[in-house]
Amino acid sequence: MNRQSQSARSKIRRLAVGRLISVTGGAAAYTALNFTVWHRTHSPGMQALSLLLTFGVVGLLSPFAGALGDRFDRRTVMVWSEAIAAVFFLGMAFAPTPLWLIGLAFGSAVAELPFFSASRAAIPNLVESDDQIAWANSLITVGVHSGIAVGPVIGGVLLANLGPSWVFGLNALTFVVSLFLTLSVQGPFQEERAGAEERDAHVGIAAGLAFLWRDPVLRRMSIAWFVFVLGMGMSMVADAPLAEHFGTGAVGFALLITCWGTGSVAGAAAGRWMTPRTEPVWLVAGAFGISVAAFGVGFAPMFPLVLVALLVMGTSDGFTMVAENGITQRRTPDAVLSRTMAAFEAVLSLGLAIAYLVAGPILRVFRADPQPVYRIGGAFAFAAAIALVPLLRLRRGEPTVKGTPRFASAEALEGHDGVEPVALAAVPEDLAGA
Repeated sequence: MNRQSQSARSKIRRLAVGRLISVTGGAAAYTALNFTVWHRTHSPGMQALSLLLTFGVVGLLSPFAGALGDRFDRRTVMVWSEAIAAVFFLGMAFAPTPLWLIGLAFGSAVAELPFFSASRAAIPNLVESDDQIAWANSLITVGVHSGIAVGPVIGGVLLANLGPSWVFGLNALTFVVSLFLTLSVQGPFQEERAGAEERDAHVGIAAGLAFLWRDPVLRRMSIAWFVFVLGMGMSMVADAPLAEHFGTGAVGFALLITCWGTGSVAGAAAGRWMTPRTEPVWLVAGAFGISVAAFGVGFAPMFPLVLVALLVMGTSDGFTMVAENGITQRRTPDAVLSRTMAAFEAVLSLGLAIAYLVAGPILRVFRADPQPVYRIGGAFAFAAAIALVPLLRLRRGEPTVKGTPRFASAEALEGHDGVEPVALAAVPEDLAGA
């Protein structure tokens, strides 16, 4: 391994450690938030409102956040995003009512948005070759999902012994630590500014959404995942009632998220062996795995089987996360990559917002029995997986390094469900990974 490659790996590792630390704190804080809201109100409507404002409607602001990552230095955007989110989480430690908690959590979620799109858009620029993209996405995702795995346990223990204020305060500290790790990463977080012709091709906040819709592969992924989150978003609202249904309380609620997170770490770690040709295979396999696991939760007669199903669901989700990021990063010009990432998140957030709004009434229809809601989620996930199957044809393409068409020739596109090569503007040789 040469010095240049070691430098690239060091950059990605620092970002991965930063994500591990901040996501661990964030997962602990959101576990404390959701369980505290449910414990104090026992209202499916309040539970849905909490999820709606932290994971749902806030994502509709993603295009605005994504524009920051394409307009300004991405490292600067990431640092300010973490700093402002830390202030909101610190405020949550002193919130007097559930509504105040939800309002401040909404502020923290908005503050985090620019970080998500900017950090994902930066990854192809921090590696030296196209072959390293899957490894980088895998390591970052492992950091994120490791935090999701251990964060709820930490949050549950601190919540039971110290109360929610300590959880929120410590999470603010994790964001500060992550901020300094981001500052320690040197090197370009984006390509040198494109020429006038390329800038004119991707103008405005909606440029990412426009590119997402024009590219047939990204369009299919967006539509399929929108259907997916419509169903699985409802199951998220059912998590706290599910733990209560089996009589496991706060510890059981934390275990639900931890088992999913543990599986997702394993799935993301396996993603390091993905290649541009195999990413579509992993994506489709993961989507079917999530569907099967959701049905498993929906029909499980005892709580341990629920945990096993969520472990499978998390593993499958880890596959899809790495594959989805790699496909998007390879097909999108750097000049609009942050906005395209943000647009994809906005599409998913719209689905989540709708799911959260209807989840409360659906739970009431089933008299607060959460398992039928998971069965509905499994049906939606299966429909999404079917919609993704045509992307398997992409494995016959000829992927090349970032900055060039993704397929070697027009002949290679025959039978690819309308998939066309994405002609990207040329980039300097020292940034192209050649």
